[in-house]
Amino acid sequence: QVQLVESGGGLVQPGGSLRLSCAASGSIFSINAMGWYRQAPGKQRELVATVTRGVGTNYADSVKGRFTISGDNDKNTVYLQMNNLKPEDTAVYFCDARWIAGASVYESWGQGTQVTVSS
Repeated sequence: QVQLVESGGGLVQPGGSLRLSCAASGSIFSINAMGWYRQAPGKQRELVATVTRGVGTNYADSVKGRFTISGDNDKNTVYLQMNNLKPEDTAVYFCDARWIAGASVYESWGQGTQVTVSS
């Protein structure tokens, strides 16, 4: 029902910035939450930031004060602004969307975009 496409990843030096984009299509008006997750090689996928309708935003402790999740409804796009990047931020970043239909919760994931922080 919902398709997500991430973009904006790349190589950046420590202390630099990147802005990731997640473009949503399909039944976009049914979405009640979106988030960014990341997964480094050999590690589990972890939550980075989420935004939930009627609730607000939530951030992992490791990115608080550095990352900001935001959206542009006119462009059906959610962003992750990443500032003061650290080598430990290196990972594949995934966009997630969730919606509820009846008693079921549905989820869709993007394909991921690579972020590499290195000098």
